[in-house]
Amino acid sequence: MRGVTGAPRHILMTADAVGGVWGYALDLARGLAARGVRTTLAVLGPAPDAAQRAAAAAVPGLALEVTGLPLDWLAGTPAEVEAAGQAVAARAAALGVDLVHLNSPALAVAHFGVPVLGACHSCLATWWEAVRGGPLPADFAWRTALLSRGYAAADALVAPTHAFAEATRRAHALARPPEVVPNGRAGGVPAHADGAFAFTAGRLWDEGKDLVTLDRAAARLDAPVLAAGPVRGPNGAAVPLAHLRLLGTLDDAALRAELARGPVFVSAARYEPFGLAVLEAAQAGCALVLSDIPTFRELWDRAAVFVPPGDDVGFAQAIGGLLRDRERRAELRVAARERACRHGPDAMADGVHRIHRRLLARVGPRSGREAA
Repeated sequence: MRGVTGAPRHILMTADAVGGVWGYALDLARGLAARGVRTTLAVLGPAPDAAQRAAAAAVPGLALEVTGLPLDWLAGTPAEVEAAGQAVAARAAALGVDLVHLNSPALAVAHFGVPVLGACHSCLATWWEAVRGGPLPADFAWRTALLSRGYAAADALVAPTHAFAEATRRAHALARPPEVVPNGRAGGVPAHADGAFAFTAGRLWDEGKDLVTLDRAAARLDAPVLAAGPVRGPNGAAVPLAHLRLLGTLDDAALRAELARGPVFVSAARYEPFGLAVLEAAQAGCALVLSDIPTFRELWDRAAVFVPPGDDVGFAQAIGGLLRDRERRAELRVAARERACRHGPDAMADGVHRIHRRLLARVGPRSGREAA
């Protein structure tokens, strides 16, 4: 039951264990627990590994449920997504939660009996616009249409940057952009060295991360460029990389240990709604070299070196220049760390909790839609 303040006591949140949504979900659940909210985390798609399960077990007030349900971007048909939504709605009803926080907002096409907040982390339409351009292929078109329905059905939407909120509004013909609450991460270990190498991390297989450009840049450098993350995705996507030094997938502790070595952190992404890996690098005090895309400009302007997307020569020059110029590198390390202070997990939890409370006050404990 809700308290007299209108704040939720128990929410159901969906997540996947494939990308950055996993860290977002755990950090948010931890922040909400400090505000008196219990979270049931329903995991869709591939099951979390042992390290991820251990991380979830360490979050106060979090109950983990591995559903085996398909992710919207891995499902084969609209019916599979709709059925997954109905299953999540049924579980929310069985648990008697006050609110549902969907990190896969396409599931909102189901009938939920409580307020629904859809978190806009990324989508195929905005990815396609940034990476490929032109008409959507058929497989993307039906998924985009389903997500548009989910966005319309949700009681509110939230996005991590103004740039991505506006891109989402355009791509899905929304009456207004989602509300913006920037992502936040708990700070890691500050850099204790000044590493003479470059580093990147993320879903290396994702064409939107543009590791091909960074691979070409690495071929032009004398210093090594290390890359952490999977090179093959759950959808079969893969990227051949000949010049990056591949580290494989690192857990949080290993990733933070690499950042603590003080590398120049690089992201050549053509599409990045926020960029948690960049934030983690900035929190560690790494100098940043980033692609000049709207989200990175919004977050890191005057705290990073920017290079046009796809410009491997430009990336090589920026990385090499910083590795040679210790003074400039030190200035950027300070600037990145200071900027990162804006994006802690408390600020994120406050922003999301504020939306949760407003939804309960406005929509009430039942949204007026049929319960599942």
